[in-house]
Amino acid sequence: MDAFHPRNYQDETDMSLADCKMIELPKIHDPRGNLTFIEGGHHIPFSIERVYYLYDVPGGSDRGGHAHKTLHQFMVAMSGSFDVVLDDGRDRKRVHLSRSYNGLYICPMIWRELDNFSSGSVCMVLASAHFDEADYHRDYGDFMDARWRK
Repeated sequence: MDAFHPRNYQDETDMSLADCKMIELPKIHDPRGNLTFIEGGHHIPFSIERVYYLYDVPGGSDRGGHAHKTLHQFMVAMSGSFDVVLDDGRDRKRVHLSRSYNGLYICPMIWRELDNFSSGSVCMVLASAHFDEADYHRDYGDFMDARWRK
């Protein structure tokens, strides 16, 4: 499997939905159960500094609703399924995650919303940095202002 490398860009405001990619992960078949692994800097284009997961999300609930200024993330549906709505301030697209051997790379400065969680779903997120509240755009208007100021 080839490593995924995002395109070069001058700064995070140059990134777009085209930079967000579905990535198929290695899947080792075994009669005792399959195995998938993720190596930072190889399968995904960043070193992994933090891992977190969402679970027990009530039916009809939404998560996300923010963008990150510099953080890179990789989302995987470890169990069940959910949708990720991506928005770069110009275009929007919906991505359905439902396989533990596929994940979604999300570059900085992309607004994301998660919805349509199936019962028992688990969303695992690999992140390029530790938690930093200053890295968030939590207001869509502020996000749009940051996207288009140059």
